[in-house]
Amino acid sequence: MHLTIVAATLFEIEPTRQFLVDNFEQQKDSLVFTKKEITVQILITGVGTTATAFALGQYLAHVKTDLLLNAGIAGAFSVKHKIGDVFLIEKDRFGDLGVEESDGRFVDIYELEMPAPNTPPYQDGWLVNPGAAAQKFLPTATAITVQKVHGTTDSIGKIKEKYATAELESMEGAAVHYAALMTGTAFFQIRSVSNLVEPRNKDNWDIGKAIVALNAVLMGMINTD
Repeated sequence: MHLTIVAATLFEIEPTRQFLVDNFEQQKDSLVFTKKEITVQILITGVGTTATAFALGQYLAHVKTDLLLNAGIAGAFSVKHKIGDVFLIEKDRFGDLGVEESDGRFVDIYELEMPAPNTPPYQDGWLVNPGAAAQKFLPTATAITVQKVHGTTDSIGKIKEKYATAELESMEGAAVHYAALMTGTAFFQIRSVSNLVEPRNKDNWDIGKAIVALNAVLMGMINTD
């Protein structure tokens, strides 16, 4: 089996990389690890949808992988999701790709019919993971992907009203969903909550706790013992 761990930064999955170093055989000067019949390859894309899309396009054109495992941290729109909670993202969408109307309303590309409604891989504007609902190893959540994370009361209120079912936000997830769906590649997006989406206050964040929780799940998924 060939498993690809996709992350924006190595920092977010460093504990898993160290786990692989300690327990797998590392191919020289690479982020490729083997043990028994399993190969785990780490792909670091860079932050944001553009970097993620480019890296995945290059990668999937040359590497056949059995599963893409996108891992990272995220902000939560609701206080019911606690810092360190880990979720499997069932569906994601581009949350700030579109136009601003003269009255200040944001209209996304799906509402603009760019592409036409339900053109693959979209389902009612969402990029849905067909394999997520059947999995029982993590609770599922719905997310949006943005270029600019929300940090004011006004912008947070608007995005929560527009995408009322969205529970988390990240800066890469929808790009992974899009690339995987377009290439027919099995995938999971796993996100650990590092902060509440609120007026920006990094004192309330706990990235360390989120990373510990995220990597505990990752290491459990690839443990061959």
